[in-house]
Formats: sequence, structure tokens, C-alpha cells
Amino acid sequence: MSLSRSIATVGGYTMVSRLLGFTRDILIAAFLGAGLVSDAFFVAFKLPNFFRRLFAEGAFNAAFVPVFSGLLTNEGRDSARAFASETFAVLLLTLLLFVTLFQIAMPWAMFGLAPGFAGDPEKFDLAVELTRITFPYLLFISLVSLMGGVLNSVGRFAAVAATPILLNLSLIAALLFLAPLLESEGHALAWGVAGAGVIQFVWLAVAMWRAGMGLRLRRPRLTPRVRELLRLMVPGVIGAGVVQINLLIDVVIASILPEGSISFLYFADRVNQLPIGVIGVAVGTALLPLLSRQVAAGDSEAANTSQNRALEAGLVFTLPAAVALVIIAFPVVSVLFERGEFGADASRATALALMAYSLGLPAYVLIKVLTPGYFARKDMRTPVKIAILAVGVNITLNLILIWPLQHVGLALATAISAWLNAALLARGLRRRGHLRLDARLRRRLPRIVFASAVMGAGLAGGVLGLDAVAEQGGGIRILGLAVLIVGGGLLFAAVAHLTGAIRLGEVRGLLRSKAPPDQGDSS
Repeated sequence: MSLSRSIATVGGYTMVSRLLGFTRDILIAAFLGAGLVSDAFFVAFKLPNFFRRLFAEGAFNAAFVPVFSGLLTNEGRDSARAFASETFAVLLLTLLLFVTLFQIAMPWAMFGLAPGFAGDPEKFDLAVELTRITFPYLLFISLVSLMGGVLNSVGRFAAVAATPILLNLSLIAALLFLAPLLESEGHALAWGVAGAGVIQFVWLAVAMWRAGMGLRLRRPRLTPRVRELLRLMVPGVIGAGVVQINLLIDVVIASILPEGSISFLYFADRVNQLPIGVIGVAVGTALLPLLSRQVAAGDSEAANTSQNRALEAGLVFTLPAAVALVIIAFPVVSVLFERGEFGADASRATALALMAYSLGLPAYVLIKVLTPGYFARKDMRTPVKIAILAVGVNITLNLILIWPLQHVGLALATAISAWLNAALLARGLRRRGHLRLDARLRRRLPRIVFASAVMGAGLAGGVLGLDAVAEQGGGIRILGLAVLIVGGGLLFAAVAHLTGAIRLGEVRGLLRSKAPPDQGDSS
């Protein structure tokens, strides 16, 4: 399957997931607002998700996929599947011990995750209770990440990309149908998270069987290949998860700010995650196994071309998205979340955080595009060194900006540190000769910037018109925002096509392209 087709497959399913995620978050905002229960649930949801993104999707995937892809290329499917089974056994035992330990130590862990909650016993106890319910999700979703790495490496992207849809459906169902039966909506959502892990695990287990890559449960053993995986994983923990570490630091510091600050950051990040998830995750997911195969085969020219096309795909979507979210942050947040318990003040606080996060949007995606260039070559140390510096800058900026800007300062610090991380990753690849910007990317990049600027000017005028009709009712505002978003997208596409930043023929070719029969999607 071509890189562009793989990106489209992952991005398409991720778009469906993100839209369902917005539905989920709209319901959460309406039912919970931005207060005690919502803050407690978001912390309970953050902890297993943090470990999932840092270890399972981050360091584990970064180390597992190159090793698995190398075995697949050089030794065949049977050898690669045996390695996956060995890894599954060790991972399962490790996760069982880890989850059990955290369940016992949860009150102490909460002091580290949300120290500000200690002054409010009701919020602290609720956060501990909800986190104990959600934490087993980590076990199942980590095993899902292993199976996803296998499926992605053999070109089966669809089933993996569809798994987040199941999480969102589970949470929506829990809020609508389970909440009336439990103590609070927060408890219903926590049980929805736990149930989603089981559902996602079963879904991918079936996909593995259909792909002929079903895993056998073996006695856990540290075989030489598993030891190599662990050796690659350890430094990759920080290298692959720097953005997640920064976001977790935001939560820790936000817990000492006024009530609702964690919720403001959560809702702002959810909007910001739409382009990150649809583009960044899609590009990174498709690029790592492709680069790993090309590096294993010694085809450095093809690897550089793949890296350039991934950079181009990331920038052509995230630059205009960043400009748009900065300009239309207030109407977006108001239309999405301002109802029920979520009032105008909460909308304004969330929109300001969204603007700050959005300034770093291209950088978040560039990190996902650039790190595979290191991981495919089994270099975990360089991203770690860069990540440590970026985390240090983030913490320093947090402590400086939190006083004048409060929660908005936390979001701004995250954006600045992300740009530093992306810049240093790019410089490192260029110095080693692993990243050479080709003529096509050098030609198109300034045209993408120009088209984004023109779109931004058009959106700025549109926001003024939207404000003028806002008092006519919610329906008019929703319609006006939809027109604004569609109009901005069409304006960018038109200018980009006229200037040569993108070619519609390439898009049509992507939509018409088909995957090879032996690498088709599994769903």
C-alpha cells in the first residue's frame, strides 16, 4: 500500500473517531460542565491514557515496529509472528503486575498526578475512585497497541484505525444509558473507559486472526529478540512521549489553579487533537513501518522521499488548521460546548487555551513525522536527548507563564516546547543525511504558507460577520460556523491549487488508488 493511501485510510477512520469524540465531549460538557466531577474524571482518564500513549503507542510501538518489520522483510511472516507472540507474553505479565501495583498505590500516585486535589478531600477521593475504575484500560489497550503494530506492519491499517471509534461509542453509551443507574456521570464514564478496553481488544484479536497473524500465548521468556526490544524501548519512553509528558505536566500544575482549569485544558486539547489525530497520527502510523522496511532493505533514497512526502502531507493540513483554530477559537468552543453546565465564562477560558495550543499544532505533527526517521534506524537516544531538553523548557516556561496567564500559560508553554523539539529533530536528521528537502517540498512550502495566510484573512472577516448574527439564535450561529469552516477550507484549497501548493489531480489519484490484494485493509 502506498504511503498516501495508508495515510488516507488511517486519517479517514481517525476523522470518524474524532467526530464521535466531539459528540462525546459535547455530552460531557453538557452533563458535567467544568467543575469537581469533570476535573476528577479527566484526571482518571488522563492517567491510563498517559501510560498508553507514552509506553504502548509511544516507546513500545517505536521499538517494536522496526524490529518486527525487519524480521518480516528478512526472515518472513512466521519468524515475525513468533517474535510478536514472545513479546505478547512478556507484555501481558508486565502489565498485570503494573496495573495491580498502581491499583494498590493509587492514593499516593494521585498526590503526584494532581497535588492540588489534596486540599479538597471530596475531589481527591473521587479522583482516586474513578482512576481505579479506568486504570485496567491500560492493560487491554497496550495489548491492542501490540496487535496494531503487527497489523500496520503487514499493511492492514483499517481495523487498527477504527479502534478509537469503539472507545467513543462506549463512552457515549455509558453517559446516556449507564449514568442514571450509578452515583454520578463520572462513574458511568469511568466504567465506559474500562469496558472500551475489553471491546477494543476483542476487535483487534479478530482482525489478527483474519489477517493470518493470530498470536499464541506462550510462557513469558526474555528471548534475545525481546531483550533487543526492551533495550530499544527504555530510551524511547521519553523520546516518543514528550508531548504527552508536557500535557501531563500541564495537568499536575493546573491542579493547583482555580477549579475548572483542568477541564478548560482538556476541552481545548480535544479540539486541537482533531488535526493532530487525523493527520499526525495517520502520517506517523503509516510512515514508521514503511521507513523501517526501506531502511532494512538499504534503500536510503526511497526513505528520504517517503520522509519528504510525509512532511508535505503534514504541513499542507496543519498550517491552515493552526491558522484557522487561532482565528475561530471562540465560536468553535462556544458552538461545541456552551450548553447545560458549560457556560460562557468556561467557553472563553477554553477558547484562550485552544488558541495557545494551536500555535504549536504544526510542531506536534512534525514531531510525529520526524521521530520515525530515528526509530526506523533504531536510534532511540537522540530523540531522548532532545525530549529531555524540550521537557525542561516546558517546565521552566510553565513556572514563568502560569502567573500572568494561568492555565493559558500552560498551553502556550507546551506549544513553544513542541516547536523546539521539532526543530532539533529536523536538524539532527539533516546533519546525518537522513533528511534532505527535495525540490518539490522546497517549492511548495512557501506556497502553503501563503495560502494559509489568505485563508486566515478570509476567516478573520468571517468571524466579524458571525459575531454580528450571533444574537439571532443558536441555530444561526451553528450554521454560520459551518459556513465559515467550509468556506475557509475551500478558500485555502483554491489558493493552494492556483499557486501550485497542492494539485487536485494528486488528490483524485489518491482517491482512485487501490491497495495491492495481499495488503488490503482488514475491515
